Amino acid sequence: MQRNRRKYRYFLTRLETQKPKGLAAMVKKADKEVWAETDCLACANCCKTMTPTFTTADIKRISAHLKMTPDDFRDKWLYKERSTGDWMNRKQPCQFLDKKTNKCSIYAVRPADCAGFPHHTKKDFTEWVHVYKQNVEYCPATYRLVEKMYNQLSA
Repeated sequence: MQRNRRKYRYFLTRLETQKPKGLAAMVKKADKEVWAETDCLACANCCKTMTPTFTTADIKRISAHLKMTPDDFRDKWLYKERSTGDWMNRKQPCQFLDKKTNKCSIYAVRPADCAGFPHHTKKDFTEWVHVYKQNVEYCPATYRLVEKMYNQLSA
């Protein structure tokens, strides 16, 4: 995976300005193929190396699940990022990751950011290229999706 990441980031940068016809359909098809061959529990790299953004709704939902107040939850687990004002995990890997099974201990109430990760079909592909560029570094599913697109468009 490490070998081609620079090439794929450059490829993604080109797609921002040179959007090929049928790109949305290509992303949708590649995404479906990728998830048929990807087991997140074999990796959990997102939980080990990244932090989600916790929305106010996430904090309320998770703290209620943990029988804590939102303030106590924030005080114990989160920090507020100065530049964005976003609530983020204080530590990595995520405190809710079971490192033996790669399972989330709050999966049913996990942050929306986690539930949507790696955001392949969140919005128009070219509006989210920056997310793909970041995630190609960490997420095998994103790496494979970009690899499929690269191979198809380079053929």
